[in-house]
Amino acid sequence: MSKVIKIKRGLNIPLKGSAEKVLVRLDKAEYYGVKPIDFPGLVPKLDVKVGDRVKAGSPLFHDKYNPEIVFTSPINGEVIEVRRGERRTILEVVVKTENGETEHEEFGAASPDSLSRDEVVEKLLKSGLWPYIKQRPYGIVANPNDNPKAIFISCFDTAPLAPDLDFAVQGEEEAFQVGIDALRKLTTGTIHLGLNADYPPANAFLKAKGVEHHYFTGPHPAGNVGIQIHHIDPIAKGEVVWTINPLDVIIIGRLFLKGIYDATKVIALAGSEVVKPRYYKLISGASIDSVVKDNINTDTDVRIISGNVLTGTRVDKNGFVGFYDNMVSVIPEGNKYEFMGWIAPGVNKHSASRTFLSKLIPGKKFRLNTNMHGGHRAYVLTGQYEKVLPMDIYPVHLIKAILANDIDKMEQLGIYEVVEEDMALCEYVCASKTEVQAILRNGINTMIKELS
Repeated sequence: MSKVIKIKRGLNIPLKGSAEKVLVRLDKAEYYGVKPIDFPGLVPKLDVKVGDRVKAGSPLFHDKYNPEIVFTSPINGEVIEVRRGERRTILEVVVKTENGETEHEEFGAASPDSLSRDEVVEKLLKSGLWPYIKQRPYGIVANPNDNPKAIFISCFDTAPLAPDLDFAVQGEEEAFQVGIDALRKLTTGTIHLGLNADYPPANAFLKAKGVEHHYFTGPHPAGNVGIQIHHIDPIAKGEVVWTINPLDVIIIGRLFLKGIYDATKVIALAGSEVVKPRYYKLISGASIDSVVKDNINTDTDVRIISGNVLTGTRVDKNGFVGFYDNMVSVIPEGNKYEFMGWIAPGVNKHSASRTFLSKLIPGKKFRLNTNMHGGHRAYVLTGQYEKVLPMDIYPVHLIKAILANDIDKMEQLGIYEVVEEDMALCEYVCASKTEVQAILRNGINTMIKELS
């Protein structure tokens, strides 16, 4: 094992409802959706209309400013709805599945080693798999014209109730390696794999060729790719690195092995309100109802989240699993007042500042709800942000610079290194109830606009 990088600052939130390592293959859902809101900075332009028939891999929409970046259907069927929000913003393109075998667009199988970089890029763009590759800074879909200095893949997740990626990639060793081979064509730099030093990694990760392994240990957010970039090869102004989730590397690998867009992946259904938390093999973009059906506690109001509880998106049963999400979380809705509130001893409450009696019960798991226990208030400097962000930046000063719209200060204070997931714990521990992630995204959008 190479040198282990120890992450000392951070916070593990011990929630009830971790997924049991039981894998269930779901039948095709009736409906699938692709959501432009999953892609920050995207201005979608439709390539289909209601009533059109599509195959898996058929274009649904593209980026107005980068028309070569297309977003394709994960399933065959009929486009039955384009859901819109304010100012007719496209929220979801919904496809109703056809019965029988999935019909795919053909993109041609080919070994990445036999292709040029341009040919690999063209295949990823045409198939709609390019959006799986994201860039830092900004956490947006990568620009295919860039030559990143490196590609980073975090092979473990430390978020609350996060899926075990070692379990999720079992049996996908070949596809993962072919995906790595394709990614190697996209950079002259190194592909870095971040591994968990506390557990033996899956063979797909450990035996991957053409990569550099790095081992991490410590609390969340040790599994965040942004934290790993910071400790391995930080981003300076003018530099670009790319990131991708290991489950999405497998989908890219299948494209080159089979010549089709096979969006099958393993996700976790977890949370205290799930009757049987477990893993599901499904096609990306499946309806939430197909995942949670008959497996949620009906005795209480619940919040369903596509993603983890810190950074995920609230959805209802008519919504869809997010493009980048590897889990669905279900926790109680915090819509009831608590007797005595923060004055109570807090045996069943988790506290980052260790102010409740629960700190005396090591290993306790909590059934936490969405109650914020107070409203937005004046910004209080508590030093808590710095305790949960293991990066050499000043998070409070960065947020203030964003609020002041001071671009020079934002640059100096590290906005190129962070996206929402990296500072999600800052929002969780914030005594002022400040929406740190939303503010950070506003700052990132400002930087993109000013520097484009």
